[in-house]
Amino acid sequence: MGMKCIGVDVGGTSVKIGLFEVTGTLIHKWEVPTRKEEGGKYIIEDVSNSILKVLEERGISLDEVEGVGMGVPGPVMPNGYVEVCVNLGWRDMYPEREMSERLHGLPVKSGNDANVAALGEMWQGGGKGYDDIVMVTLGTGVGGGVIIDQKIIAGKHGLAGEIGHMHIRDDETESCNCGGVGCVEQVASATGIAREARRKMAALDIPSVLREYGDNVTAKDVLDAAKAGDELACMVMEVVGRYLGLTLAHISMTTDPEVFVIGGGVSKAGPFLIDNIYKHYNKFTPISQNKSKILLATLGNDAGIYGAARLILD
Repeated sequence: MGMKCIGVDVGGTSVKIGLFEVTGTLIHKWEVPTRKEEGGKYIIEDVSNSILKVLEERGISLDEVEGVGMGVPGPVMPNGYVEVCVNLGWRDMYPEREMSERLHGLPVKSGNDANVAALGEMWQGGGKGYDDIVMVTLGTGVGGGVIIDQKIIAGKHGLAGEIGHMHIRDDETESCNCGGVGCVEQVASATGIAREARRKMAALDIPSVLREYGDNVTAKDVLDAAKAGDELACMVMEVVGRYLGLTLAHISMTTDPEVFVIGGGVSKAGPFLIDNIYKHYNKFTPISQNKSKILLATLGNDAGIYGAARLILD
């Protein structure tokens, strides 16, 4: 019997849990609902109980488990302290300690969910075989994670990899939910792409299939239309590609990873999106032809549990 490890990905609506071989093979995955009431105080208890139950059902003793890794939606300090997790209601917590106590002293390590997803992609996903990757997750928001020498770079204040909140756009007037203006997230997230499309429809009178959707237009509508050659949608994606290319160029000049891995719902657009980013990324990095490649993430929604499990193996 090989040793096992467990990955926990705490989300706003559900907590995903995976049981792995330490070699990286996923044995079993399941979910428990995220109970946010009373400041999210039941989450750790629910997850711990669920883990103990699954281990018991599968006849796995705690001695066979290296430990549990956990991704949480907010900054995690190096000592495991979580000041605030807005989406969970957590404040002033040490979730690792609490979970370890409930799991009879099993080691527990935690990290920010986007950083942890990046680690998962490095271990068993789109970044497999590389030691230095930067992952950019294009979902409802834009997340990021920086991995150097197979380790998460969290930074001294937990802000490393907050790629979504880099300021890249000077002509933006609306505020981002972080309080800043002109963030990557405002133009390259699913929400941002849809907003860009609404703006273009209002500003220009060129015909477009997007007009059928009106204010309900989604990022997927935009990407599908752009792939089919719709002029307005292509203009939207030109803006998105330009700012993503610029963002990756800035990161290249700072950390120069081996590869960028692009994930999140928007990355389902596949090579069309990657080619669009490359065009602008290359334009902003004329200094060298020898630079980071841009690849697609492959683990989808499982990146978090893979990365969380990998956390505990260091």
